[in-house]
Amino acid sequence: MPAGQSGDAAHDSHALFGQLRAAAETLRTAGVDAPQVDAKLLMACAYGVELHDIDKAMLLGRELPGRGKPDDAQAAGRFKTMLARRAAREPLQYITGHAPFRFLDLAVGPGVFIPRPETESVVQAALDWLSGQGIAQPRIVDLCAGSGAIGLSIATELPGSQVWAVERSPQALAWTRRNRDAILGDAGLRVASSTTQNNLTPDDAASGDSNVDDTPSVVRNHRYHLIQGDATDATMLAELDGTIDAVVTNPPYVPLSQIPEQPEVREHDPDMALYGGSDDGLAIPIAILARSAALLRHGGLLVMEHDISQGQPLVECALHNGFETARTGNDLTGRPRCLFAIRG
Repeated sequence: MPAGQSGDAAHDSHALFGQLRAAAETLRTAGVDAPQVDAKLLMACAYGVELHDIDKAMLLGRELPGRGKPDDAQAAGRFKTMLARRAAREPLQYITGHAPFRFLDLAVGPGVFIPRPETESVVQAALDWLSGQGIAQPRIVDLCAGSGAIGLSIATELPGSQVWAVERSPQALAWTRRNRDAILGDAGLRVASSTTQNNLTPDDAASGDSNVDDTPSVVRNHRYHLIQGDATDATMLAELDGTIDAVVTNPPYVPLSQIPEQPEVREHDPDMALYGGSDDGLAIPIAILARSAALLRHGGLLVMEHDISQGQPLVECALHNGFETARTGNDLTGRPRCLFAIRG
């Protein structure tokens, strides 16, 4: 036994290893893709520790922080419950309550689309282009905002940017607002009184969230403007038409003819955020493309995530709808996953 390690600690570390191994086997039997990783993440969440705490406990034969304390039985119960939910193929992120995205940790749960790693490449493509343009205060629109992953990433990584985010679903919007408040905090916030709300200009009406918050006074962010509405509607943000530097969007695009096989996606991701409205999944992306063409200034950029089958049709659509150049960009695995188009 390593020096300084008690018999009780060694027994506890062996029990921990056995518990994790049994949990991973449960998830493997249920068909979970990464059972060992998920089991460890669930344990860390249940016991309120970090992943490295679990690794250290197993490597050095030490007790896991929190084990042996009065709430140990409660933590063990939480782990058992969370494991059962994951074995039933509920998304890991819904169980833990959060999802990493670039430099952010986003709150997620039922009713909102879970941000994916491939969308990080969409954001990066927009940031690289904006950096190359040398625009000090870029004006960005995030259509179909979901959890706020795209717009909040841009707002935090480009401190001089102005971001307008549009989301239709009330359930998803609650998560967007929660993430906005947690990530941006009081930076650039003001309180608009009910009197001010009744005298908003068209620009103010688009930039605030008077249609998001039912309270007499609403908190608004000068750089991140959250709007509830249909991103494909020609009147949405119409007062901004021709003034936007970049539209960055991950719209619903899954073909109705290709229902996802994974239960986590098929049964839990909101249909409104998933399916593209037609057998080929292009109905909503094409509508988003048209709305983007109106919003963008001459030379402005559209970056839009899409299905691997939609690259060429969307390039052709862009070239016939006001964009002077259009190409397909690849994700981190080399698959064609986004449209990169410049407004004529």
